[in-house]
Amino acid sequence: MLTKYLTVTGRGEHEITIEKSRFISHIARVETEEAAHAFIQEIKKKHKDATHNCSAYMIGEQNQIQKALDDGEPSGTAGVPILEVLKKKELKDTVVVVTRYFGGIKLGAGGLIRAYSKSTSEGINATGIVMRKLMRVISTTVDYTWLGKLENELRSSIYQIKEIKYLDQVTILVYAEEAHKETYTSWMTELTNGQGEIVEGEMLYLEEAFA
Repeated sequence: MLTKYLTVTGRGEHEITIEKSRFISHIARVETEEAAHAFIQEIKKKHKDATHNCSAYMIGEQNQIQKALDDGEPSGTAGVPILEVLKKKELKDTVVVVTRYFGGIKLGAGGLIRAYSKSTSEGINATGIVMRKLMRVISTTVDYTWLGKLENELRSSIYQIKEIKYLDQVTILVYAEEAHKETYTSWMTELTNGQGEIVEGEMLYLEEAFA
């Protein structure tokens, strides 16, 4: 599993007009090629009266699944520029469909490449990008006498408190980046003078906005 990667926040839509042609970008996060195909077909059905519905997607930890479709535009002027934006922004598990309603003015190959690139880039920016970080949930169980000290230390640290459970003893659950889990465990052992019961829990991805 990747320790961190960029993707889009979810679904989004954005429209621009270039030389009287409407370009509507549709963005989605997908984890399989089947899901990408389904999204593309959904947009094609919704905009079946459009001149073109061009698309591209990039899926997988190593971007092993990539596809670009021109949907009737001159070869290499639509799907590839969309895909190149995904690569430049280093986005994984992302599909984009750019719908074009022709406005009567031909753009030429260079103009089409710029238009589809701009539509894709602006659509992605409008939708939003997130950094997904692989985190480990680590619990520390201690006597209540340690609670104040540990809370203060944690809230001024890089670690994020997930939950505090108040039972016979108190258990503090914290998100620590997988790469930092050993550092966190050592730090917590030192803070509690070895009196805390520290247990590694599940791994999951947390998302934070990426400018």
